[in-house]
Amino acid sequence: MSRVTARRKTRRISPNGVIERPDSVAVEEPLELRLDGQSLTVTMRTPGSDIELVHGFLLGEGIIQTAEDVVSARYCAGTDANGQNTYNVLDVHLRTPIPVHGRNFLTTGACGLCGKTALEEVRTRTRFPLPTTSITVDTETLADMPDQLRTHQTVFEATGGLHAAGLFTADGTALAVREDIGRHNAVDKVLGWAVLENRIPANDLVLIVSGRASFELVQKAVMAGIPMLGAVSAPSSLAIDLAAESGLTLVGFLRGDTMNIYSRSDRLTVTAEVAAY
Repeated sequence: MSRVTARRKTRRISPNGVIERPDSVAVEEPLELRLDGQSLTVTMRTPGSDIELVHGFLLGEGIIQTAEDVVSARYCAGTDANGQNTYNVLDVHLRTPIPVHGRNFLTTGACGLCGKTALEEVRTRTRFPLPTTSITVDTETLADMPDQLRTHQTVFEATGGLHAAGLFTADGTALAVREDIGRHNAVDKVLGWAVLENRIPANDLVLIVSGRASFELVQKAVMAGIPMLGAVSAPSSLAIDLAAESGLTLVGFLRGDTMNIYSRSDRLTVTAEVAAY
């Protein structure tokens, strides 16, 4: 956990007085992604699972479909003040090169796209349209997934400062859980896992996130062919609109035995216990 957490001095004030002590915090460092030597983007992330992160990011942007589209992904030399490699630059060599300059990324909230344009952009770009019929998940099973997600959040346990995302089977089995200081990076990491494991399109999996469901997270799920997204917190209006447009089951406020279903509720089987509640 040496690169994902750091120790910093803090002054803690409580009813018992003032205590000065070191505190464990989540590491945040830039990761520059290059395609065939050309800089594509820079994201702030928690180091770890970087190869998965870039695969998931490229999938979400429609640049790759499978792991076969990537010839190699290697760290470039990037040194700190002590001359040590920071491992903060990744160069990806694609089987079919693409022009880098002038590319637009939907994943930023500052992209300037209006709601209608953003919805149409995702719908036309995805190569894995969600099937009309796919998985069915019991609501009791779905309600248990955030608790499973939390048990895998080892860095959050130490710092309290990371988001998490997980991919689950319909019967509630956790296949991959990743943490990151950015919620979109955590999702990219598990989607990258799916790419490398040849699980895309992920028509049989459920994506669970520890925070809110923003437009960009729904976008990533749709681009990966994932039919169901569950979030511990609230969805945004545009996230709901995209889920409805794309045929994705979107569940928010997934806490304990309660949840709000915003679209495609037919993929959920409501248990008697939840229905009674």
